[in-house]
Amino acid sequence: MASISAEKSNAIQDIFSRKKAVIGVIHCDAFPGSPKYRGKSISDIIDRALRDADNYLSGGVHGLIVENHGDIPFAKPEDIGPETAAFMAVITEKIRERFGAPLGINVLANAAIPAIATALAGGADFVRVNQWANAYIANEGFIEGAAAKALRYRNQLRADHIRVFADSHVKHGSHAIVADRSIQELTRDVDFFEADAVIATGQRTGDSATLSEIDEIRAATELPLLVGSGVTPANVCQILGRTQGVIVASTMKVDGVWWNEVELARVKHFMSVAQAALEEV
Repeated sequence: MASISAEKSNAIQDIFSRKKAVIGVIHCDAFPGSPKYRGKSISDIIDRALRDADNYLSGGVHGLIVENHGDIPFAKPEDIGPETAAFMAVITEKIRERFGAPLGINVLANAAIPAIATALAGGADFVRVNQWANAYIANEGFIEGAAAKALRYRNQLRADHIRVFADSHVKHGSHAIVADRSIQELTRDVDFFEADAVIATGQRTGDSATLSEIDEIRAATELPLLVGSGVTPANVCQILGRTQGVIVASTMKVDGVWWNEVELARVKHFMSVAQAALEEV
């Protein structure tokens, strides 16, 4: 495969010290200022995140992503207040200090610059950015790729050690405005715009990318590939056989529902099923 961007070291190996990784998502409760916030104290929000982190990591997950998923409906990047990054940085630092696990940040929706600020302040290793190149119509409206501004901001902060995990053909939206370009071409754009890993997703939270789409993205780039939604014990081995990692949440929550707390028994079951695929070279 011809190179698309300058050769990079493998982000999965560098961050997780292994060839394949399972990453659990901490869906933080609603923060002050968001529509669903009902007065819960910051200390209680932090405690919930720490419990989820403990259950993920005690069950064998290799790293975590901290996400403001309680802030539904999500705002566009320019409408997200500085308080969101502040809350998330505090939570991230508390998790890092207690557990020392690899950490990522995702500030919804597509807020790459607040995510980089949060990652630097909280000691995280990477950010997830859903729309890194090109553009699409999301639930929040028209969302443009964040790469140009975000990479300049990262450089200003001297934070080049913070890696970028970027979605290709991101969930929760329409790609009609780039429908004349294949998924492979869109994936190459993510690579060309200096992402460190690529994420394949389904149509929405809890839906998995199809194996054919995973294969199509895999054929387009040499970057590490992860699947970022809909991974369950039933499909994890097939998916890890094609990728370098999975990002999981709903399947590890009580009753399999994303807004519930992480259930240790579910995490252990998932990791026991995934173990054979994780050990493949």
